[in-house]
Amino acid sequence: MDLPALLASAFLLVPEEDATENDLTVRDVWELLTGDDWETALCLLEELAADAGPLPAEFWDRLGEAAEQYGLGRSAAWCHWRSAELRNGMVRARLTLRPAGEARRTTPVPGAGVLRPLWDIGGRSPAGDRAVSIAALWVEGLPHLEPGGSATVRLLPLTPAHWDRLRPGTRITMYEDSTPAGTAVVLEVRQPARHRP
Repeated sequence: MDLPALLASAFLLVPEEDATENDLTVRDVWELLTGDDWETALCLLEELAADAGPLPAEFWDRLGEAAEQYGLGRSAAWCHWRSAELRNGMVRARLTLRPAGEARRTTPVPGAGVLRPLWDIGGRSPAGDRAVSIAALWVEGLPHLEPGGSATVRLLPLTPAHWDRLRPGTRITMYEDSTPAGTAVVLEVRQPARHRP
């Protein structure tokens, strides 16, 4: 499927009634598509989707394919991430990394979902020992997070069932080795789309 067809098909999945407060509508996106301004149309679709209610994973998959075809790597990664959130659930948290001198990490944490650290979320092994769970990390609004820095992050659980009991206010710990790399306070927990009522 070529880029205009991908954008047009993604456009069709955005409900007409989901306009933003500044009256940006899917009609605006369609005008851009017919005028061959595909990059702007892709950006507007991402904005519309952020303001709309839950959209299907197919929307994000198609938008991600379009971004890949246009060579927009971070945008493609974001769209695929959003699709994965619908399948696996998502945890938003305020993460504070330990300073470079206090932890193994001396370089910034990449922001676009490539890091998959371990998390102590309160789980226990059958023997009663601490059990950690894996979740990929996306830093909201920043290309990376410096050691000692804080930011809101999105966590994509590898095993969603491990994360079911988390609630806003829960403190969790990030590990990249045997020492804590940072701590986070949970802000929001979203279950996988298939488990939502």
